[in-house]
Amino acid sequence: MQDQAKQGGVSGSMLGNMSPAHVFIFGIVEGILVLCTIGFFIMLGLYFGDGASPKKTKVAVNPTPTAQPVGAPTAEAGPVSLRNVDDKEDHIRGDVDAEITLVEYSDFECPFCSRFTPTVDQILADYDGDVRVVYRHFPLRSIHAQAAGAAEASECAAEQGKFWEFHDELFANQASLGASLYSDIAGRLGLNVSQFESCVSSNKYASAVQEDEQDAQAAGGRGTPYSVLIGPNGETVPLSGALPFSSVKPVIDELLAS
Repeated sequence: MQDQAKQGGVSGSMLGNMSPAHVFIFGIVEGILVLCTIGFFIMLGLYFGDGASPKKTKVAVNPTPTAQPVGAPTAEAGPVSLRNVDDKEDHIRGDVDAEITLVEYSDFECPFCSRFTPTVDQILADYDGDVRVVYRHFPLRSIHAQAAGAAEASECAAEQGKFWEFHDELFANQASLGASLYSDIAGRLGLNVSQFESCVSSNKYASAVQEDEQDAQAAGGRGTPYSVLIGPNGETVPLSGALPFSSVKPVIDELLAS
């Protein structure tokens, strides 16, 4: 007790000899040291409390399909499960008997799909007779309000034998998608506009578009454009995004050489 009293007396004497400013600074430093000490022991408790390293927080993944950035994706190894190509039901451009098939899952409102169109055109031009292109619908409904309607309208145009012409017009007028544009395109393409408009308003092809969507997702599509190359022996190579022709060409060449 006497020792403690002496220590207290010494401390009091030291503080008593300090100026008020020095006492203030001394108090701040002492407080900081106490807080650092407490924080140190709290961190030790968190780290060693369960005998393991700190737990990592799991980040939820958003499953909603999204548009793909141009040029970013690359070809990935298959295999891919997708619906067989039907020469009578599918929309095919190029030689129907071509060795290579490019199945393109696309969205008429997606700007990256529009940018992928020149790649598709160059593939058909440079591999005339070797590659055919199959177009299937993959409207991203959550971010593209007009995509599903445009897809259904294209099917109504296909009813009158003008799918690809309508397809090209939709991409050329992507900023104006809507019922009035569809009727205008139908008139310019020489379709029976009354029949076309009746088809569109009835949502006749809503289920067909949904079937394509389901097929796209089953094939691994998580955004648009999403394509799958099918080789001569049935091998598959998925391609995500608006890839330039220079990225797709080596894959086609390898499939043709297999």
